[in-house]
Amino acid sequence: MIDSNFVILYVNNPQVSTKFYESLLEKQPVESSPTFAMFILPCGMKLGLWSKHTVEPAAQGCAGNGELVFPADSNEQVDALYSLWRNNGLDILQQPVEMDFGYTFLALDPDGHRLRVYRLSME
Repeated sequence: MIDSNFVILYVNNPQVSTKFYESLLEKQPVESSPTFAMFILPCGMKLGLWSKHTVEPAAQGCAGNGELVFPADSNEQVDALYSLWRNNGLDILQQPVEMDFGYTFLALDPDGHRLRVYRLSME
């Protein structure tokens, strides 16, 4: 079976996006250049930020067609991250709400990539 542990987001300005994700993830990238940066998350997943102007072959489509998802341990953690992200100026598309899968909110990064925080329902 094949496995994956690496997600790449195409970004307009890797330096701006790197600063954004440094703050969001509270960590430094393990690799950084003018056209690419990579973070390694505590779970081992890699997050790459690649300039949409230099990716080859050229990327089609636009941001917002998927989500980078962050699990939370409690509804209170969802609310705390919502407050932190809102206070740090992130665009919020969905305020904390209970949905069929759990308690969640949705924000955007500078390129319009969707960032979802959720607490899975235990029912």
